[in-house]
Amino acid sequence: MDLEQKCIDAGLKMTGQRKTILKVLDESEDHPSVEDVYERAKEQDSSISMATVYRTLNLLDELELVVRHDFNENFSRYELNMAHHHHLIDVESGDVIEFQNEEIEKMKAEIARKLGYELVECRLELYGKKIKA
Repeated sequence: MDLEQKCIDAGLKMTGQRKTILKVLDESEDHPSVEDVYERAKEQDSSISMATVYRTLNLLDELELVVRHDFNENFSRYELNMAHHHHLIDVESGDVIEFQNEEIEKMKAEIARKLGYELVECRLELYGKKIKA
């Protein structure tokens, strides 16, 4: 099911501006800030306002269709809430690398189980500096 259909199913009215914002998010290969989303959307539709971007991202966050990340920065970044993964953040460049690791997944579930819990959600953020060769 595509993102636009998920929004419709959640009861969102799909305006042209919202469709543009969804397209920007869907095409993003990074984790854009509100300002990044605004600039990219404005290139496609000059009538989009920053307020529209903020409202739309907040709605998508409330509906759990996007994930908002802070990554120890003074602004939020967004990504579509599609595939489960974790992040490694380069503290020097700000680059965000997504990764999946089956051993980590097993370890998280085992830790929760040993403590008497079923794991329902987990966000793992690693922060590092690139090793200089």
